[in-house]
Order: sequence, then C-alpha cells, then structure tokens
Amino acid sequence: MGTPPLESYRAGGNFLLVYAAQADVAGLAPDFRALKQIGVAQDDAGFIATAPGGESDIDFVSRYFAPSHGIDEDPVTGSTHCTLTPYWSQRLGKPALTARQISARGGMLHLIDRGGRIGIAGRAVDYLQGVITV
Repeated sequence: MGTPPLESYRAGGNFLLVYAAQADVAGLAPDFRALKQIGVAQDDAGFIATAPGGESDIDFVSRYFAPSHGIDEDPVTGSTHCTLTPYWSQRLGKPALTARQISARGGMLHLIDRGGRIGIAGRAVDYLQGVITV
C-alpha cells in the first residue's frame, strides 16, 4: 500500500487500516495483485484505509479496496461506513460525522451513529437501470 498504517484491525470481513493524515490515504498506491492474494487468503477480505479529515468540515476520509471481489477501488462505499462511523464516533466523541471517500470519483457522506444502527446520507450515482420481470 505504501505508507504503513498507525493501527490495523480486522473488522468483520475487512481490514481497517488507520493512517495519521488524509495525505497518507490519498497517496496510497496499492499493489492490487498482492491485495487480491491477501484478500482471497483471508476469506475475501477488503481493505478500508482511513485517516482524520484534512479540512475543517470533514471528520474523516477513507478509501476502499476489494480486488478479491473484482473491485480494485470502490468509488463510494456505504457498507464500509457502517464500520468507520462507530470507530470515528468513539474516537472523536460525537455521533454525527461528515466523511469524504477520496477515490478518483469520490463522494461526501453524512453519517450518524445511532447506537447499533448507522444512518448514511449523501448523493448517489446511478450505475444501472433496467427492468426485472417476475
């Protein structure tokens, strides 16, 4: 990944990698082939990279890599914020958070830790349209 994380945890089906600064996460240059091998060996684990936000209105940033699922980097990942929100809520001492996923496309998320349930809001991008006949 490049810069080693300050902390790392196994969080459900993912590895949570905590970095010191937004620039560390932005500068990650993963070897997707190596991450895929590690992910497959660890029950198809993905990799969540996160750090405190570098802007006053952003509490934390993240990126998500899941090459063992065929996704080198997901642009904006709602499910990972169900792991990130309790982590940052506890660390920052507040239930309502604003996050930015800093992939190439990126996205802003507004989050709230409701004690066992996570509220997620933000803009969405259509990626598929169709009709299902049952």
